[in-house]
Amino acid sequence: MRLFIHALGASAGGGLTYLRNIVPHLAARSDIEVSVLAGDAARAAIPSGSNVQVLNGVMEEQGPVFRFLWEQREIPNLIRKVSADVLLSAGNFAIWNSPVPQILLSRNSLYTSADFSRDLQRRGDYRLWADTRLKAFLARKSIRRAQLTVAPSEAFARELRTWSGHDVVALHHGFDREFFLKDGMVLPPAAVDKLKETEGSTRLLFVSHYNYYRNFETLLRAVALLKQRRPSSRIRLILTCELAPGKNPGSYRTAEASALLHELQIAEDVVQLGTIPYPLLHHVYRSCDIYVTPAYTETFAHPLVEAMSCGLPIVASDLAVHREITDGAALFFEKFSPEDLADKVTYLLDSSSLQADLREKGLRQAGRFSWKDHAEGILRMARAMLGSDDRKPMRRRA
Repeated sequence: MRLFIHALGASAGGGLTYLRNIVPHLAARSDIEVSVLAGDAARAAIPSGSNVQVLNGVMEEQGPVFRFLWEQREIPNLIRKVSADVLLSAGNFAIWNSPVPQILLSRNSLYTSADFSRDLQRRGDYRLWADTRLKAFLARKSIRRAQLTVAPSEAFARELRTWSGHDVVALHHGFDREFFLKDGMVLPPAAVDKLKETEGSTRLLFVSHYNYYRNFETLLRAVALLKQRRPSSRIRLILTCELAPGKNPGSYRTAEASALLHELQIAEDVVQLGTIPYPLLHHVYRSCDIYVTPAYTETFAHPLVEAMSCGLPIVASDLAVHREITDGAALFFEKFSPEDLADKVTYLLDSSSLQADLREKGLRQAGRFSWKDHAEGILRMARAMLGSDDRKPMRRRA
């Protein structure tokens, strides 16, 4: 079987994580060949393999409309050229006239989130609001065009079924703890120095580049409350981004969050490490005490699994997907309440037994996610679409 992966939308975050982890499991198989269509940012993250072909895509600086039209026109030709049997569209948008059966991975909850829409209007970011509405229209149409749509969690699959009126199946993204922890390189000196300055403090960690839906402002307000409530114990928030213009992917404006640092007098309590390469993230997790996430919408949330695998207790916003992924290994707070977030962090800090319990449950839960199982699930679906379970080794093309 020849699988064509359309991954032009993978430029940051979950998209890159997906390719970085699933391709090695596909490359290890002798019964398939894989062609991956990706942009500049993703190509560097795709592991090589004798059965993996990486194709160059449209330039990433082109606008979304141009790229969508290019994809609809050119990708069917590329699929025919490589003689693919099944198309895996990994970035929310289907090829509307695919010449082969198509599996669509739908993993962007911004298109379905009323909270995100309201947030954009509150911020006056009407350009991004209009862009999101257009993409939501195309994403909904895509679900109707694909033969099979897959969501990374059952919680998001339910949301998509209601939103689109079509069936959507759930297949958890995976996690490979050995792969995540294997890199022997050290953190950049600047990051090491910043972490050393926090020694002796309680370190809260949030892994994300800046964007609106990760709800940084609620987290910053909670830090200010914790500072007031626990003046004798220094609490530091560790961020893997910088709250400054031009330092994060996308068009998200950091001005509001940056202003809060000074308004709440917490600039010295928030440590901005900047972007940390994925293979080095485990060093950051292991240097911290509690993982926090205030996101108001998610589809899977890989950092939760990464945090659990590193033994961090978790305090997360009360989303159905967060409850599904952690399965008892976290405390939850009302997503827009800094008071509730501060309460839950305080409760956790005051109970060493609860911390130990969440660590144990988290380590066990993290072990239930597997990229190998995810890859097997995708291939089972592809074979079912072809009406075949042929797993014989393939003859390599010259």
